[in-house]
Amino acid sequence: MAMLVSLRDNASIIWWLTVGLAGFMGLSSAASVKPNIIIIMADDLGFDDVSFRGSNNFLTPNIDALAYSGVILNNLYTAPMCTPSRAALLTGKYPINTGMQHYVIVNDQPWGLPLNETTMAQVFKKAGFRTSLIGKWHLGMSQRNFTPTERGFDHHLGYLGAYVDYYDQSYEQKSKGYIGHDFRENLLPTHDQVGHYVTDVLTNAAVKEIDDHGSKNSTQPLFLLLSHLAPHAANDDYPMQAPEHELAQFGYIQNKTHRYYAAMVSRLDKSVGRVIEALARQEMLENSILLFLSDNGGPTEGQHFNTASNYPLRGQKNSPWEGGLRSSAAIWSTEFERLGSVWKQQIYIGDLLPTLANAAGISPDPELQLDGLNLWSALKYGYESVEREIVHAIDEDEEEPHLSYMRGKWKIISGTTVNGNYDGWLGERVTSGEVDPRSEAYEDLIRNTSVWQLLQQVNPGKRNISGLRADASIECPEPATGIRPCLPLLAPCLFDIEADPCERSNLYEEYRNSTVFLDLWQRIQQFARNAHPPNNKPADPKCDPRLYRNEWTWWQDEKASTAAVMNHFSWLLMGILCCLTML
Repeated sequence: MAMLVSLRDNASIIWWLTVGLAGFMGLSSAASVKPNIIIIMADDLGFDDVSFRGSNNFLTPNIDALAYSGVILNNLYTAPMCTPSRAALLTGKYPINTGMQHYVIVNDQPWGLPLNETTMAQVFKKAGFRTSLIGKWHLGMSQRNFTPTERGFDHHLGYLGAYVDYYDQSYEQKSKGYIGHDFRENLLPTHDQVGHYVTDVLTNAAVKEIDDHGSKNSTQPLFLLLSHLAPHAANDDYPMQAPEHELAQFGYIQNKTHRYYAAMVSRLDKSVGRVIEALARQEMLENSILLFLSDNGGPTEGQHFNTASNYPLRGQKNSPWEGGLRSSAAIWSTEFERLGSVWKQQIYIGDLLPTLANAAGISPDPELQLDGLNLWSALKYGYESVEREIVHAIDEDEEEPHLSYMRGKWKIISGTTVNGNYDGWLGERVTSGEVDPRSEAYEDLIRNTSVWQLLQQVNPGKRNISGLRADASIECPEPATGIRPCLPLLAPCLFDIEADPCERSNLYEEYRNSTVFLDLWQRIQQFARNAHPPNNKPADPKCDPRLYRNEWTWWQDEKASTAAVMNHFSWLLMGILCCLTML
């Protein structure tokens, strides 16, 4: 009898141990589940062109709902142009350390992100993620090895070069007479989407990626980079494009180009809503990190301008000023302890690789020598005390050498771009007349979006929308030191960005012989001495799409068709004969 009791007791103990172990294993397994990481990147979006900054010229209700539900990144810095910015995002390094610092890759130039650099996609893929790029690449296409599916992405649908037409997906280089189709699924050109608006095409592809992933009940986490064309201008003859029904909403905007810009941003805003709806539909939302940002400031004027506003910041895209470097960004995750807040910590686009990797329990190999910092804990708990050093740009180009560097509140600019044409305050905020009619019931508009409602279901809580909107707005108070001009082509400029975010008071003369300036200047020289030489290479006429069935392709790996070569040379011969006749 005693033995039966003992056996019964032992069985009971074993049962409880089994249940406890199973529970522990379940908790351990749940804790080890990696989050899906979804990055939505706009192209050339102005700092003030998301309405959570305070502008009522046109509204972005879905982006705003994401921002108010999550954390507004008030000081996210990027590189000032597309290629350097994307290189920094994917490598976690300053462009000066990868040779990507000078200008952008033009489609006819045979260079790209060095093949010995490890990308964010490779880091996440190695950790078991499915990796997908939808949209723009712009990190090299002259060799197949430069392209997305050779650099860690399991899947790519989109274009390889700088931009395309919104409907026929062509890229035209008018000065060279080149025009060709640039749109692929993985390694194969696809014309299936010709005639469809590319913002919708990319959104549909992202939604399909999410639906496919969710329908398979995959335990594999998803890393999705939705890299939009919008609102970048298209080819020069027809730069601003939007569906007519989208355009019709903005008839109150008098300037035609700006009306198209508003419609292009509006379509981008709808894309954000559709992606979040897809994540919710597939029950992936709660275990996802969502990030929205722009690759750089918007171009108000000049090449490929789209009327973007970086108000009240100085400068624009392709400049060393805040208007070229600060991105309007927001991030959401159930891990954050201060959802519904404005985070004022300085963060660099190169920090996103180690930060998001840490969020997924990944420790990047120290041999990668990342410049980016892991700020996940600071972001998760809302700390704002990390003093961040950021090399915005060091470009020793002979024609326009310039640099832009920041440490803490101090920022140095020396030299500039485009002869200083973008050195002023170029974007203005519309405060009367051309105001979005929906702004009269702004808070109701935000609360009625699917984005707001879906994120509230996951993380219910009170949000002071008006307070957050005011806190995310940048004010430019009269500097205590008064207005002190900066002429960066004549001498360096020094700014206290905390007190003077609009760069109106140059403190160089006051601090030029101080340890504050001299220490910063010495650090800049150290970076410049160790910089990787720029990878830029001269244009290669062998890129001509006419040689490759009118496709932009990796021409250094392709064999041009004989007929195309003969046709190419016949055109050259005709040109020569024409010139001789004129002589």
